[in-house]
Amino acid sequence: MKLSRRSFLHLAAGIGALPATSRVARAQTYPTRPITMIVPFAAGSGTDVLGRIIAERMRKSLGQPIIIENVTGADGSIGTGRAARATPDGYTIDLGFLGGNVLNGAFYSLKYDVLNDFVPISPLVRNPHVLFARKTFPAKDLNELITWSKSNPNRALTAVIALGPHLEAAFFQKETGTHLVLVPYRSGPTAMQDLAAGQIDLVISTPDQLPLLRAESIKALAVTGDTRLAQAPDIPTYGEMGLPALTFYAWIGLFAPKGTPGDIIRRLNAAAVEALADPGVRSRLADLGEEIFPPEQQTPEALGALQRADAEKWWPIIKESGIKAE
Repeated sequence: MKLSRRSFLHLAAGIGALPATSRVARAQTYPTRPITMIVPFAAGSGTDVLGRIIAERMRKSLGQPIIIENVTGADGSIGTGRAARATPDGYTIDLGFLGGNVLNGAFYSLKYDVLNDFVPISPLVRNPHVLFARKTFPAKDLNELITWSKSNPNRALTAVIALGPHLEAAFFQKETGTHLVLVPYRSGPTAMQDLAAGQIDLVISTPDQLPLLRAESIKALAVTGDTRLAQAPDIPTYGEMGLPALTFYAWIGLFAPKGTPGDIIRRLNAAAVEALADPGVRSRLADLGEEIFPPEQQTPEALGALQRADAEKWWPIIKESGIKAE
């Protein structure tokens, strides 16, 4: 069969337009079924609660439910690894965080690349950590803790719940010349219960533990942020106490497996941005002590830049510290 020149040109033009047409159609129809959000921590954990808040609001924008799948273990690397291996079609997303999507790359031998096997969707929140102490601990502030620890090396029992706090404790010792006894814990609530009971001396944890402070069951010595917490303005920052190098923020963001189409990433980003702008969501996250990233930073590019900057900062420190997986 012979084609006229005009028919051939029409056919060629139609074939050339197929990829663009399919991308538009996909963007208009996605999603057509529920999406799975992998949360690398147990149900009821602070990360899980945050993920459910975000997923609930994103459902309104996407028109499909987001089902939470809790996949725990190895400081989040098991769940993060499952997300990395998922089909890159937009129906599996990763509730990523500093530990799982940066720090674990220097801490574990992984079967995936934390930086290159994911596509960033959007940063969600960040928070500093708080150095809590048992109510009867001899030091009433950070400087007294340093002095006491130097006079009493290897006596302060310090709970470390995940890689982030473990790294902070190791860095604290290096910067201050102190020697703490690091005690691994599998869950924050268990560590805080033991702190309130006086069974351990120190815990590095998130601001969602402030209710115990308000109940005067424990005390707080310092916060790792560059400013004081709005919910607890009496707690000084490490910088104010002369240790600005110990400024630290943990963050949480959304990622998709490498190869997820750009139009789907943009659709998911738009839904996440809408969720973060919702007054109800903002109120609930504030109650958890979370700081929402400003709108201009709620982009895939900003999350990717943050991830790589933290890798450049923390990977050498992890390797130098000699921290090993428990």
